[in-house]
Amino acid sequence: MHIAFGSDHAAAFLKSELMAYAESLGHTCHDCGGRQNEPNDYPIYAARAARLVLDGACELGVVVCGTGVGVSLAANKISGIRCALCGDCYTAKMTRAHNDANMLAMGSRVIGAELAKMILTFFLETPFEGGRHQRRVNMIADLERGHSLE
Repeated sequence: MHIAFGSDHAAAFLKSELMAYAESLGHTCHDCGGRQNEPNDYPIYAARAARLVLDGACELGVVVCGTGVGVSLAANKISGIRCALCGDCYTAKMTRAHNDANMLAMGSRVIGAELAKMILTFFLETPFEGGRHQRRVNMIADLERGHSLE
């Protein structure tokens, strides 16, 4: 699987660890930027990763910053992206199974590297269940297009 990774300076070290881990699992990683020790603007790197996912160059994306909040907000501004901020394995599993999330956000100042790797594993290995969940994902897409659900 091809996975897009982006970060800010606060999480560049975690991004590097996650990329190495994903590569050890046999995935191909695309570094969309964010370097340690030089302040940078996370929306740029979150958007780069999101566009690779949206364009089909990558199946999934992973973005990290200090809390994960900023990168998740930025990625979700790209139409068609469903980026979930996860700090535990259960949420990572369910966001794939029920929400068909195509991007994962995590916070380097909130969770450690080993937990982040576990969360990433659940995110990558859990398939979308479809069925009744597809209807809800379609409703999210309708909201994104400005349609009313009522």
